[in-house]
Amino acid sequence: MAQVHELRLVVTAPDYDEALTFFRDARGLTEQGTYQANGGRVTILDVGRATLEINDPAYAAYIDDVEVGHRVAGHVRVAFEVADVTTATADLEAAGATVIAPPTRTPWDSLNARLDGPAGLQLTLFQELS
Repeated sequence: MAQVHELRLVVTAPDYDEALTFFRDARGLTEQGTYQANGGRVTILDVGRATLEINDPAYAAYIDDVEVGHRVAGHVRVAFEVADVTTATADLEAAGATVIAPPTRTPWDSLNARLDGPAGLQLTLFQELS
């Protein structure tokens, strides 16, 4: 079986410039490459190490309940591990994200915040506490 070398989350953003500014500039992701073709643009951003988290509907509801208090996420949510979730939440809110739930300590010993970002992406920022 072939080994996977990279996980790439591909997002189509109706406002490309807003999404690029938010993730590259406000979140601090490094640009790996930018391409143009047929009047369109794509930018690939380096997010470091990636994981694929697969939840069943019951566990997804549990995570939403812990982080937000009720079910809010669609079938895709992006999570970023950060060193300081409180500062990162404030930075992304200043960059245009809407805070759904402020930093909250979870039963799995992390501090998590939930935001609505550009392109309809719901974001979790998390800081491991142990």
